[in-house]
Amino acid sequence: MSHTLESAIHGHPFAWGGPAVAGRLRTCPEDFRVIELPLAEPSGEGEHAWLLIRKRMENTATVARRLAQCAGVPLRQVSYAGLKDRHAVAEQWFSVHLAGQPDPDWSAVNSENLVLIRQARHQRKLRRGALTGNAFRIRVQNVSGDPAMLENRLQQVAAHGVPNYFGEQRFGHGASNLQTASRLFAGTAGKLTRHQRGLALSAARSYLFNGVLGQRVNDSTWNRVIPGDALQLSGSHSFFVADSVDPELERRVRMMDVHPTGPLAGAGDPPVTGAARQLEANCLGGQLALQNGLAKAGLRQERRALRLPVEGLAWSWPQADCLELTFRLTAGAYATSVLRELVRKRE
Repeated sequence: MSHTLESAIHGHPFAWGGPAVAGRLRTCPEDFRVIELPLAEPSGEGEHAWLLIRKRMENTATVARRLAQCAGVPLRQVSYAGLKDRHAVAEQWFSVHLAGQPDPDWSAVNSENLVLIRQARHQRKLRRGALTGNAFRIRVQNVSGDPAMLENRLQQVAAHGVPNYFGEQRFGHGASNLQTASRLFAGTAGKLTRHQRGLALSAARSYLFNGVLGQRVNDSTWNRVIPGDALQLSGSHSFFVADSVDPELERRVRMMDVHPTGPLAGAGDPPVTGAARQLEANCLGGQLALQNGLAKAGLRQERRALRLPVEGLAWSWPQADCLELTFRLTAGAYATSVLRELVRKRE
């Protein structure tokens, strides 16, 4: 991986001065627990079986294949709202389309690493992104550092959030997804599955977004409005453009009612104007191949909040050198973006 690429993926600037302590992450799957928070509960009737699964050391795609085999249906009839990390204990919903078919014996899904918690029918399949967010319980082991500094950092994160970076896992091991995107846009990627193509496009978009966000963190404007910003309403994908800045708008940003946004590149003109448009043009000017590739791939311009509120952040010390964190994040956000502001990972 080139130095420039390494820096863009791993070298993002910190909002609050960098980690206050060092510690070991994911010493075992139970150190990283996540519970999916769905948009809706299954109604109890319909042609789609909804299954709440607790998985340990299994990735989401593997579970989906297991469900398809159990039901005797093609993999395309299995859906889920989002991907969950393999190296964790995660609870997430899946849906299986069973039009005119009874439920199979779902208990066959259970194994050492998979547990069926709940099942119910629903009229619709589970769609990607159909969740309000995720709840996390994370333990950091062998913590060392300045407890007072960590306490201050935790208070800052709880009150003001963190930069909403895409996590490094978005780019694949050794940035493989991003490198696939470059080959795809150059016409040298060969035949890709739909899944591989989706990962590559997402990695390219994420890389460009992180570059803009990193510049805004350097400028101390990731959590402030600048002229021409596209401001996203909290808890919504809707946004409006602030051609000018006034005290009331600044107050709404401070209160986290609205958030400055960055680009998810694609076809079309960016909605931002003025200083915000110039900043983004400066950041993305050297990445025309990725921008043009995303546009030709059929993606449209979208926006993503630069700031990530960390809801319900609480912390405790189960042992003298073990820090436990609990918090909730919106859909599409990364717990690693929270952890990096607090803890330096010790291998």
